[in-house]
Amino acid sequence: MDDKLILCEGALNVNDINAKWFNEFKESNYGAIITFVGVVRDENSIDGLSFDIYEPILKSWFEAWQKKANEKNAVVLMAHSKGDVLNHESSYIAAVCSPKRRVALEMIDEFVEDFKAQAPIWKYDILNGQRVYAKDRSTAINGAGILS
Repeated sequence: MDDKLILCEGALNVNDINAKWFNEFKESNYGAIITFVGVVRDENSIDGLSFDIYEPILKSWFEAWQKKANEKNAVVLMAHSKGDVLNHESSYIAAVCSPKRRVALEMIDEFVEDFKAQAPIWKYDILNGQRVYAKDRSTAINGAGILS
């Protein structure tokens, strides 16, 4: 997986990560490198978001996506924050590199949507310096937990 999955403490350095991925893959004969950058919005009086990640499941989920991408001669890339990320900073970057733009366009959409539904990442609002679980904006992970 090398640097295809990057987990960082705090906000992501979007410029550095985008440049790293572009420089790594620009000579790999990909005709499309499509990036999605998620930015923490200033809403509901929050100061930011905070994230906990269960890395073994995330890595397994990401490896499955890598295999799916490889079947289409593509590569998926992802960076995500652990811990606190303030408003107007980035907590999530995803990218798809592909010889064909249509593959990359379709796959980035599928990848980001599946990430929101399946990735084992727990989100908290930062309110007055406290982490408050954002239950209303969370999605249960299929098969997780013992209670229904």
